[in-house]
Amino acid sequence: MTRKELIRLLLLQARANGFEFRKWYQSRIDDDWTTANAAIDSLARGSRYYSLLFSHQFARHFWKPGGRMQFVVPTQEFQQINRKGEKITVVRKAYTRRTMRGNAWEYHLREMAATEEPLLYIRRFLITEEELEAQRSGDGLTLDDEPPPDPSPPAPQL
Repeated sequence: MTRKELIRLLLLQARANGFEFRKWYQSRIDDDWTTANAAIDSLARGSRYYSLLFSHQFARHFWKPGGRMQFVVPTQEFQQINRKGEKITVVRKAYTRRTMRGNAWEYHLREMAATEEPLLYIRRFLITEEELEAQRSGDGLTLDDEPPPDPSPPAPQL
């Protein structure tokens, strides 16, 4: 999924909860409005999408308080000590959650700000077949317009 497609899906979700994209775009980004597609193209260039993702107005509508929203909680792995005093690794599989708390938008803004790539964080709130398959297989998701990480170590320099 490309950055532009992801932004479009995020806007559709927020719009379903009452977000007025045109009004927000004209007040925050550019007074000149031609079309929604042109505005999305503008946000998808460079890092302009950060202004949308970290907008309180967008966040309040995207994570609507008390609303029902289906999203994937990723696989978690942590260590703990069992009854015998041995250190064990606990793996919790990914699962789907369906409800949002009242102040969820504030929590998710903080969490998104702490991540390296905010689009990948917010993407898990858009349930697509691609997302479900990636969670089942345990693969990490990347955006198509970014190169995938290189799994091989760098070659030694001579």
